[in-house]
Amino acid sequence: MSMLTPPGMGGKKYRITGDRYPRMRRPRHRRRIVLTLLAGACALGLVGWGSLQLIDVFGGKAGTAQAAPGKKKCKPDETAEQARAKAAARKALPKPGTLTVNVLNATPRSGLAKHTAEELEKRGFKIGKVGNAPAGYDKQVKGTGIVLGPRAAAQGPLKVLGTQLAGAEQKTDNRKGTDIDLIIGSGFKELTTAKDAEKAVAALAKPSPQPAHRAGC
Repeated sequence: MSMLTPPGMGGKKYRITGDRYPRMRRPRHRRRIVLTLLAGACALGLVGWGSLQLIDVFGGKAGTAQAAPGKKKCKPDETAEQARAKAAARKALPKPGTLTVNVLNATPRSGLAKHTAEELEKRGFKIGKVGNAPAGYDKQVKGTGIVLGPRAAAQGPLKVLGTQLAGAEQKTDNRKGTDIDLIIGSGFKELTTAKDAEKAVAALAKPSPQPAHRAGC
């Protein structure tokens, strides 16, 4: 009887065949490992995205990130108060009869100051001094002329006088009086026609229309 023969089996012999035996090692859970790695990668991605959002918020970019798609920020138009102030300034333009104008010739041509002063007087302006321009301007004005006066006259009197000579440069100085100067330059030919000057004054007095609201703002 063989040692492999169980007792009571009548002496029959049994033989174990084959080369496969049960293994006692614990099976590997590959699926669980893969899922764990994927979950970790997703968590890291979410943390990184959240960090970028915080950087944008504290870096001042939150406004652009939250802006609705397709809409652009528009620069603010002129406020109603500014429009009313400009309109009031235009309506308060002085009449030619309230302005005293000194007509000064900065060219070598004689008689220009006198002739120009006479024409301005016909248009209602008061005439002050008539003669040659001071040394700082004599033969130094290349354009048609310069309208010069105190800073307080910049938004009213200088603009009104400027309508009488197309292309004249408007400047201010520190003078204390209210007189304004019309300095004739080398490019001077003649004053603007009375009709065109009247249209220019009317355009100054007419308030500009309110700016329209731009689409998409």
